[in-house]
Amino acid sequence: MRRRPTPILVQDPATTPTAVVEHVRRLCETVLRSNDIDSLADFAADYDPRGARTFACLLYTLDRWESALYWWRFAAGADDPLAAHLLAAHHAAVGISPDARLWRAIARMLGFTRDRHLPQPVRPSTELAEGFARAMPWGPALNTFVKTDHLPRDLATR
Repeated sequence: MRRRPTPILVQDPATTPTAVVEHVRRLCETVLRSNDIDSLADFAADYDPRGARTFACLLYTLDRWESALYWWRFAAGADDPLAAHLLAAHHAAVGISPDARLWRAIARMLGFTRDRHLPQPVRPSTELAEGFARAMPWGPALNTFVKTDHLPRDLATR
């Protein structure tokens, strides 16, 4: 009976695409559980970069990845190091290596470190959406773009 040789390189389970997407999702949940959630008002008023990153994290947790990537690019372009790090991690997870390397380099140029740029959670759970929006201005135009079947139960009430 022939034994198979042991592979020289064994993939670390923490670096599988699924694990990296979960890492990005956990980072987003940390952002959404932090005081950064308050930056959404600044984002609504004047496209604040931190608010754009926070909004992107909300979109990412709702599996709206393309929209999240857009707003992370916006925030990273406005010098948000965490947004650049999130872009690098997402692109690494989905296998777009050139983009992952580019955004990792940008995150480094912006001086990203977990200690300085990852906000601290102040809420005990990810049930952050409860009471977030009291009423949404529903109408035919909004219904075309927003599908409530993917939103947390209390995020938007009619």
